[in-house]
Amino acid sequence: MALERPLNPSKTVNAVAARTRTRPYASFIVCTRNRAQALAPCIRSIEAAGSAYPAITSELVVVDNGSTDDTPRELRRIAASSNMTITLVTEPRPGLAAARNSGMERSRGRILVFVDDDCEIDRSYLRDLERHYACSDQRVVRGGRVELGNASDQPFTIKRSKVAARLTRDVHPGGFVLGCNMTMHREVAALIGHFDERFGAGTPLHSAEDTDYLVRAFQLGIPVEYVPDMTVFHHHGRKSRAAIEKLHRSYSLGNGALCLKHLLKAPWLLRHFFWTARSACGQVFGGPRFDPELQLSHWPIVSMNLFGAAKFAYLVVASRAAPTELQPIEERTPELERSR
Repeated sequence: MALERPLNPSKTVNAVAARTRTRPYASFIVCTRNRAQALAPCIRSIEAAGSAYPAITSELVVVDNGSTDDTPRELRRIAASSNMTITLVTEPRPGLAAARNSGMERSRGRILVFVDDDCEIDRSYLRDLERHYACSDQRVVRGGRVELGNASDQPFTIKRSKVAARLTRDVHPGGFVLGCNMTMHREVAALIGHFDERFGAGTPLHSAEDTDYLVRAFQLGIPVEYVPDMTVFHHHGRKSRAAIEKLHRSYSLGNGALCLKHLLKAPWLLRHFFWTARSACGQVFGGPRFDPELQLSHWPIVSMNLFGAAKFAYLVVASRAAPTELQPIEERTPELERSR
C-alpha cells in the first residue's frame, strides 16, 4: 500500500511554475473541512503578514478536504477579492494527510509553511521565517511558537516555550513541533516524502500524521527544531475539559499506531510508552498526572496507545489482503485555481 511516496517537486511544480516566472519564497498550505467561518480570519492574517513584509514573496494554497458546508463558496469569495496569489484545491479523499499531500503538490514556494485553518499567524511571521532559513542550515524541519487565540479556550494544542530546542530520543516527538505551525524547505519535503495517509484527522487513526513526519525526518538525520518565534495563534475553540480529554485520547491513539509502525527503525519510541505506563501506575499511589496545568490522567494514554497499535496492525493486514493502488497526487486536479 503505497502511502509514503517520494515527493518530486520538479515534476509536480513545473506545470504550474511555467505560468509564473518567479517562484514565491514561501507557500502557506492551509487544509480545511467544514470551517467556512474560520477561514476568513486565517487567510486575512496570512495576507497581513505578506503586506507587513513585502520583500518576501508568498502564496497561499488552500485545500478543501470534502467540505459539505459553505466552504467552497467562501473560498471563492475570498480569492476573488485577495491581492495574494491563492490556489484553491479540492481533495475529496478524507484525511488531513491526503489534504496536506495535495497542498504540497500544488505549492511552488521554496519554503513550505503548514498552518491550520483555525489559526492566525503573527504579522512578523515572514520576517522570522526568512531570518531562520537565511542564518541556519536549511536542511531542517522547523516549527514555531503556538499561542492560544482565545484566552477562554483550554490551554491545549499550544507550545509556549521561550527556548529554542532540537528533538532528541529523550523527548517524545508528539507536540515537539505542532502540525499547525510546521515549516520546511522544499528539498527537505522531497527527501522525507508524502505524509502517511493512514494517519491524521479524518482517518481511522485520528491523528499523528505530523508526528510521523517528524519521526521520519529524524530517522533521515534531518534535525527537527523548535523556535520561540514564528508565532501562530490557535483558535481551537475547545472550552470544556471533556473536549480536551476526547482530543487527548485521539492523539494517544495515533501515537500508539506510530510506535508499532516504527518499532524496528525507531524503537526508542517504546521507551516513552513504558515511561507513561510507569507514570500511570505511580498515579494510583498519588503520583503526578500528565500535563501539570490540565492534570490529565496517564491511563487513557496507555489504553489508547495499545488500541492505536492494534488498529494499525489491523490496517496493515487489511491492506495486504486487499491491496489498492492510490492515484498519484500529481494526477489529481483542483476544481478551481486562481492566481493574481
